[in-house]
Amino acid sequence: MVKISNSDFEEFSKRKRAAFINSLSGYKALNLIGSISADGKTNVSIISSAFHLGSDPALLGFIIRPDLSPRHTLDNLRENKVCTFNHVNEKIYKKAHQTSARYDRSESEFDHCGLTEDYRDDFVAPFVAESQISISLEFQREIIIEENGTHLIIAKVKDVYLPEDAMEADGFINLAKAGTVCGSGLDSYHTTEVLSRLSYAKPFTEAKVL
Repeated sequence: MVKISNSDFEEFSKRKRAAFINSLSGYKALNLIGSISADGKTNVSIISSAFHLGSDPALLGFIIRPDLSPRHTLDNLRENKVCTFNHVNEKIYKKAHQTSARYDRSESEFDHCGLTEDYRDDFVAPFVAESQISISLEFQREIIIEENGTHLIIAKVKDVYLPEDAMEADGFINLAKAGTVCGSGLDSYHTTEVLSRLSYAKPFTEAKVL
């Protein structure tokens, strides 16, 4: 085992340090955020920072990088207060990766990356038609993280769209059945496989495989 100290990675080049630190937290959820501006310009962008905030009320959080350069998703959220999450799957991960390129605000990533806008139940923001699991979200709050200027977005879950066979009787969503992939670092994509589900953890009791 090798030890890499703070002083070590501070000496890395900017790109090497970014790759190293972005890999530290382990595998990450990958979502395409669909949004739209007040004047109808659509945007879709991949993020790996989404996380569960609570189930009652149902809240999700995600991080948007500092707006030192144009952040079209952030601008759209501030204008329309809605967006969608769309799980990245095995069939579209290369197209999803391409959405991280810096397109002009007048150019939609949907068009340039080969993804399809999909509008459902009068929700303003576009879904990604090729995604197997999609969520409509309502903006609740933006918090600026003082330490690095990133933006924490808190959003309320409105509607969820998923394959019928992906949800089990107890509410558990089997992501593998939907082909959802995860990410590591900035550019590594991984398929998933269920090891097992375990019973509720209790003190001094070994969990059982469900």
